[in-house]
Amino acid sequence: MKKSLWLICLLIISSCSVNPETYIEHIDGYWEIDEVTLSNGTTKQYKFNETIDYISINDSLHGFRKKLKPGINNTYFTSGDSESLTLKIENNSLNIYYSTPYAQWKETVIEASNDYLKIVNENNDVYLYKRYTPINLDVE
Repeated sequence: MKKSLWLICLLIISSCSVNPETYIEHIDGYWEIDEVTLSNGTTKQYKFNETIDYISINDSLHGFRKKLKPGINNTYFTSGDSESLTLKIENNSLNIYYSTPYAQWKETVIEASNDYLKIVNENNDVYLYKRYTPINLDVE
């Protein structure tokens, strides 16, 4: 309970000091999970990811997120499944609304830069993503 209260206070303080519109330009691209902090305070580090997230946003703040398996030299493999998304600024926060034929949910962007993306979901689990760096091999 104490950690949840601390997280809520941190969200309130950080949301007051930064304009969430500045996050929008950084969301588009390839991301891999670096760590997850669960609502109970447990943190899991990810040293290797078999899949990454590709997020594409258009000018009307609509887009999609896909899971990709990276290959070498900028190749990616996907199942073709994707999640529709919409970005909305509400109550001085940037929210991402996802939709699939099976579910709908919301996540809130806590921080976004060229290198990192930090998101909290409806269960108060915090996901820290880092920008994915492709595997390039000089093969002749």
